[in-house]
Amino acid sequence: MTDYSNRRVMMVDTQVRPSDVTKFPIIAAMLAVARENFVPADKRETAYMGENIDLGGGRVLMEPRSFAKLLDALDIQPAELILDIGCGFGYSTAVLARLCETVVGVETESLGAGAQRALSEQGVDNAAIMTGELALGAPKHGPYDVIVLQGAVEVIPDAILAQLKEGGRIGAIFMEGALGVARIGYKMGTTITWRFSFNASAPVLLGFGKTLSFAL
Repeated sequence: MTDYSNRRVMMVDTQVRPSDVTKFPIIAAMLAVARENFVPADKRETAYMGENIDLGGGRVLMEPRSFAKLLDALDIQPAELILDIGCGFGYSTAVLARLCETVVGVETESLGAGAQRALSEQGVDNAAIMTGELALGAPKHGPYDVIVLQGAVEVIPDAILAQLKEGGRIGAIFMEGALGVARIGYKMGTTITWRFSFNASAPVLLGFGKTLSFAL
């Protein structure tokens, strides 16, 4: 039988800690959440590898380093409400649920049912999954203290930014061609001020790509 708990410790010790992720709540959450239960059955053996895991349909579970560094930069607090966009089968939501008061995950119909089932099976009771278009978010439960995007963007729709509280933070990987950078945005009034965090890459989420225009 595969010793997933040992692999979990190795993931944290070799991928997360060496990447300057030092906040104890993040380390503890990633040691506690059974990542293998939040991937397709045929991907369980690769659950703790240091790479994005294919979830199908152009979607991935973000590799541990980038996910942990994004959480570290966002500095999530215990009383906060989080919007987790593109949560896949719910791994990111399960980790976030250990860091904050409540998480609302947003996922497509095809993945959302699996996410809700996995979270229920793992006893995560301070999270809910909303299904629909990722680019619409979940406005009826907002505004949110923090918004996390589990995949890359080229642009972020105004509908998402509007769901962020005054003084809130948003974390995303911005792709420009084959290169990407993670940035943290801080909302002041109607303005988002973005700051560079680290280099990373991921597939662009549906609804977060640039719209191509053609000149006649």
